[in-house]
Amino acid sequence: MVSPAIALAFLPFIVTLLIRYRHYLVLLYRAVLVPWLRDRLTGTSREQRAFQYVLAHAIPGDPHHILQTFDQWCYHCEHLSCVGPNKGRIVERVLLEQAPLRVLELGTYCGYGTVLLAQGLPPGARLYTIEGDPQHAAVAEKVIRLAGFSEQTVELIVGPSEEVIPRLREKHGLVNANLVFMDHWKRSYLRDLRLLESHQLLAEGATILADNVLFPGAPHFLQYAKTCGKYHCKVHRASLEYFRTIPDGIAELHYTGTH
Repeated sequence: MVSPAIALAFLPFIVTLLIRYRHYLVLLYRAVLVPWLRDRLTGTSREQRAFQYVLAHAIPGDPHHILQTFDQWCYHCEHLSCVGPNKGRIVERVLLEQAPLRVLELGTYCGYGTVLLAQGLPPGARLYTIEGDPQHAAVAEKVIRLAGFSEQTVELIVGPSEEVIPRLREKHGLVNANLVFMDHWKRSYLRDLRLLESHQLLAEGATILADNVLFPGAPHFLQYAKTCGKYHCKVHRASLEYFRTIPDGIAELHYTGTH
């Protein structure tokens, strides 16, 4: 049994840890504990609850207002792991500068990033978005159509990215992508980037944007991008979506195709 004297000796250390990592404890509470409890109390997922909020408060056919409504939900109700408004401005800038005609999104989730990308597409462009979770895809499909985007503009593909990517050209008609947005499992970033390379799905000069490369982090992906000789890479430092006190970043890669 630990003596009171030893316990008191550790008390300042424990208090220091709680103060230093308080923002991460709040994130754990809001992003994990609260949704877990509400899932069980309501019998619905937080993604479904978020969609019901959007359906009740957003203007149909107005992508910008739908994104704002999602932001309100995430700030005031429950946390969703979307790119969010701050890092979203980086995505919007790239879309405006490059006007890509063929865009690939890995990780549709609830459709926030998809709507963000789709609203910035130039005329005649097409967005292919891949989601591995059928339940998330069902919510995203409703969000995408609520925003006013047809299947001719946005094609939602359900399945594991490692299985879908090799079939993109033959089954879905994607010759190559001018812009790729990664926001799925961080441990899959490097694997899927190399799949895109091996199947020649990156257009010359293509841009790859990868979210959350600093938190939770994608160190192997960043190391490869910086050292393989195929990319010019920079990281835009920002904060975690809906948590301004937690540092994060979004990586911007430009594909050169050289070795």
